[in-house]
Amino acid sequence: MLVLTRKVGERIQIGDQITVSVIRIQNGKVRIGIEAPDDVRIRRDEIETETTVQDSFTEHSQILAEEVPLLKAGVFLRF
Repeated sequence: MLVLTRKVGERIQIGDQITVSVIRIQNGKVRIGIEAPDDVRIRRDEIETETTVQDSFTEHSQILAEEVPLLKAGVFLRF
C-alpha cells in the first residue's frame, strides 16, 4: 500500500486515466474527487460490503421461501 500526504488542491495520478484530487479537509473528514473513464468502476468499501451482505441475505431469503412450503408439506425426508 502506498501512503501519501496531500494538501487541498493537490492531486494523485493513477496510471494514465485516473486522477484523485483532495477537494476539502474539514472536521477530520477528507473530501476527494476521482476522475476516471466511464468503464472504470469506483465504489466505496462500506457500500460494497453492504451490497455483499444484502445479496447474501436475499439469496438466503429466496432459499427459505422455496424450502418453507416444502417443510410445511412434509416433503423433506429425515435421515
